[in-house]
Amino acid sequence: MINQNLLLQSKLPDIGTTIFTVMSRMANEYNAINLSQGFPDFNCSEELTDLVDYYLKKGFNQYAPMQGIPSLRYKISEKIEKLYRRKYNPETELTITAGATQAIYTAASAIINPGDEVILFEPAYDSYLPSIKMNGGNPVFIPMNKNDFTIDWDQVKSAVNDKTRMIFINSPHNPTGSVINESDIEILADITRDKNILILSDEVYEHIIFDNKKHYSLAGSKELSHKTFVISSFGKTYHTTGWKIGYCAAPEHLMKEFRKVHQFIVFAVNTPIQYAYAEFMENESHYLSLNSFYEKKRDIFLKHMKNSRWKIKPSQGTYFQLLDYSGFTEMSDMEFAEELIKDAGVATIPLSPFYHDKQSKSLLRVCFAKKDEVLEEAANILSKI
Repeated sequence: MINQNLLLQSKLPDIGTTIFTVMSRMANEYNAINLSQGFPDFNCSEELTDLVDYYLKKGFNQYAPMQGIPSLRYKISEKIEKLYRRKYNPETELTITAGATQAIYTAASAIINPGDEVILFEPAYDSYLPSIKMNGGNPVFIPMNKNDFTIDWDQVKSAVNDKTRMIFINSPHNPTGSVINESDIEILADITRDKNILILSDEVYEHIIFDNKKHYSLAGSKELSHKTFVISSFGKTYHTTGWKIGYCAAPEHLMKEFRKVHQFIVFAVNTPIQYAYAEFMENESHYLSLNSFYEKKRDIFLKHMKNSRWKIKPSQGTYFQLLDYSGFTEMSDMEFAEELIKDAGVATIPLSPFYHDKQSKSLLRVCFAKKDEVLEEAANILSKI
């Protein structure tokens, strides 16, 4: 007999297992090529793993400082200043986190109170909405423009009111691969000027942007940087997603609140890996060459998809590419993605889970952070459909 006193009221009743877990599990079940979950199928630099091994054996195996080891925070500060001309104080304005997802949740928890409205652009990465709901916030969904996934700023202006507390920005954008430009930065600054609105800027793919485009970090905006949590990821930059280390940069008055929450979620992050990253960052080419590295992989995949029936607009950033199948089937994206795994042996991600209404969009996302031969094989299979 069930004890009725033990029944729980879920804080996330509409949230299930992430689509990434579902599709990867199916990929394993059907032995399919996995272009679904966003991680490389190649290893990180041997130099980096040697550094981790060195610091492990040297005994750097106890708690790191809550905010992260000083040498890593100083390296990050130097990098941001060089790239975006914004000097963050490494003592008071930078915190090392257990991945970008933890940083996003921590920033949301530090700022969002029950009844606050938070603007989300859809399609939106799937951790954003739970981070808002868990803290009592009310999401305000604004769809990105259908043709190019740019932001409709007129809708943003109409949505902003006295209850608006935060706006989530993501560029380069997962899952669409779109990027914001200088005009977007200026409009956002204008919309939030003299208002009690903060910004969370998810920039984990900051070093993966193509076709000679520039990454416009909100850290580089003199006006917006003073009201923004800028979040990035070592996992995306150094092919080490499984190490789960990222960071948050924010002005001191925001970082004080961030750290209050951070210390009770994880307190500190993996010590020897922090030391390894700090030393590895001395060679800037590791992240400055990332654009060309992934652009070649994108182009290899697109080359082999060139004569297919899929409609494809090349990704502008991230290591994701959208594929439009509207020209040859009316199946829902979830049904079609499942069929591709079972019948074609290729795993993708349907776009509908990135929308709160889960409505099918006839779009699939593939990850091209894979070995060249894997990309060629997968593209050749998809091209025959």
